[in-house]
Amino acid sequence: MKLVVIIATAGRAELVGQLLRHLETQTRAPDEVILAAPDASHLDPYRPQGFALSSVFGRVGLTAQRNLGLELALGRSDVITFFDDDFLPANDYLRRVEQSFAANPHWSVLFGHAVHDGARTPGLTFSEGLSKLRAAEETPQPRPRVYDHLGAYGCNMSVRSRHVGSVRFDERLVLYGWQEDIDFTSQLRRCGRVIALSSLRGVHLGAKAGRVSGIRFGYSQVVNPVYLLRKGTMPAAFAIELMTRNLAANFLRSLWPEAHVDRVGRLKGNLLAAYHLIKGRIEPEHVLKL
Repeated sequence: MKLVVIIATAGRAELVGQLLRHLETQTRAPDEVILAAPDASHLDPYRPQGFALSSVFGRVGLTAQRNLGLELALGRSDVITFFDDDFLPANDYLRRVEQSFAANPHWSVLFGHAVHDGARTPGLTFSEGLSKLRAAEETPQPRPRVYDHLGAYGCNMSVRSRHVGSVRFDERLVLYGWQEDIDFTSQLRRCGRVIALSSLRGVHLGAKAGRVSGIRFGYSQVVNPVYLLRKGTMPAAFAIELMTRNLAANFLRSLWPEAHVDRVGRLKGNLLAAYHLIKGRIEPEHVLKL
């Protein structure tokens, strides 16, 4: 089984170099890692010894960059794993991915458990994340749990290459994307199950460098679910719950915002998006004008 890892990155050259070094500790090395970046200036010059490394440049934005990597990987892989550039997989992560797909031919998508998700906190440095990961690896695991999901969590997700077909990441979900993982992987459910597996572990650093502004992210929090609902890749109940939860959090916490979150900016983006929806405008790419 050939396993290729795709990492889309921008503005985090040092972190990408650290991640490549970390991937060399995998007990099952990837056959190839593909880095998708705006240009070479976004990459660390480090060249790993344990696996092939390729780079693709061109379009900017998470969905566009992942598609560039996907086009390169599809013809030479059985399984494609997407890692965010700030996700640290446990050393047995790729071995477990390979074993799980081999043992379960009816699985189409697989993703794991972030033992710590820095996206919900001020974030972690690489060394802090590695320390938390090693502590988790030393903790005895309970019996692995298997869950069916609507879609995968994009910081760590693997897909069976032959199930991808013509499905691509939606490039109307520009910049950071947001919910592009649900959109992409939910379409693969037509071929097999989308599975969350507790024994696949890692740490999401939640690096803040390279993130979009609060107002842009807030706009996407409202417009993207409505866009995907209309597209048919996100159920109404899921979209409504997602928007309601984020609107409520941004409104309440804008009074006492966390230091690492621009709650006021997000709320402004939420309200602008709601205004546009009332006007009949469903345009995820409008964030480029904000």
